[in-house]
Amino acid sequence: MRILVVGAGAVGSFLGGCLAEAGLDVAFLDQRDVPAGAREPLVVAHPGGRRATVEVAVAGPGDPEALAWRGAPPGAPPDLVLFATKQFDLPAALAVAARWPDAPAMTVQNGIGAEEAVLAARPGAGLVAASLTAAVRLHHPGHGEDLGVAVAHRLRRGGLALAPAAGTVEPVLDELAAAFRKAGLRTVRLHDARAMKWSKLLGNLAGNATCALLDEDPAAVYADPRLFEIERRQLAETVATMRALGLRPVALPGADVRLLVLAAHLPGRLARFLMSRVMGGARGGKMPSLRLHLRHAGGPTEARWLNGAVAEAAARAGVPAPVNGRLAALVDEAAADPERRAWFVGRPGRLVEAIWEAGEKPPGP
Repeated sequence: MRILVVGAGAVGSFLGGCLAEAGLDVAFLDQRDVPAGAREPLVVAHPGGRRATVEVAVAGPGDPEALAWRGAPPGAPPDLVLFATKQFDLPAALAVAARWPDAPAMTVQNGIGAEEAVLAARPGAGLVAASLTAAVRLHHPGHGEDLGVAVAHRLRRGGLALAPAAGTVEPVLDELAAAFRKAGLRTVRLHDARAMKWSKLLGNLAGNATCALLDEDPAAVYADPRLFEIERRQLAETVATMRALGLRPVALPGADVRLLVLAAHLPGRLARFLMSRVMGGARGGKMPSLRLHLRHAGGPTEARWLNGAVAEAAARAGVPAPVNGRLAALVDEAAADPERRAWFVGRPGRLVEAIWEAGEKPPGP
């Protein structure tokens, strides 16, 4: 298979590197200007110190048809397009890949909405939905910034879940699953793409928006009963929305979110302790994505596709989800206005007051 990866960040580099390690022909569309027909090394670091160096094709944003596939002429279409961008960058990625409208696609974005966007833009193509639960990082040793010095690390926990989302994609799923397993990535096949993505969403929500707004670690958030009630409410709203949609949480590799839901229903101190341990281990020491974004990136966030997606789906289903709606709005406000962000940083009382402005009665002491 010829795999085109759109998005050369940590997730795209890691998944593309694994596929190349398994022998598939992998190419990346990058933001850099690179010579036509360029091929570069990519290093994938596995747990235990094992490293695999693979060679991948690279093309700049203005010349995607100059990819140097192995044994195929320039301009040959990919057999699969792997979209590994952030949700807010997906429209631009879809525009670039529009020249191959019939190639099956694979989505690996966090949150809800990527599959719907891809299907709307590529209605005739098959679609594989994926959820990555392994924590990965992208490193650029030395001073290079090209793929040749990129190293994607993953921890022992976690893996990859794949599910068919549209079209006849079973042969593609078979080859992808076999390739990822060959590279050493724990990979499971699931049958319900929506249940898989909503289950991953449960894990993405925990200790994310609250930590971003306060610029605090999840352990600090869960130690505060007022903040933990916010965490508990957002999960309860999400589970209720899933139930209204006919979905149930499912176990993902190394991340059985059903345990997270169960822990949220335990008595306060025990629930806070267990959820803090579960999320700390699942994140592998990585900073929650929204906190990282508010601290360094600025601009649009993925809150719309995380808490915002819950609020939108809940409204359509007639389920109240004020806490999710308020968290999504506050994160976007903080991203757009540094003074608004500074208002909340390190001040949990202000966040608690802002959340209960959503119309719900705040919890008792």
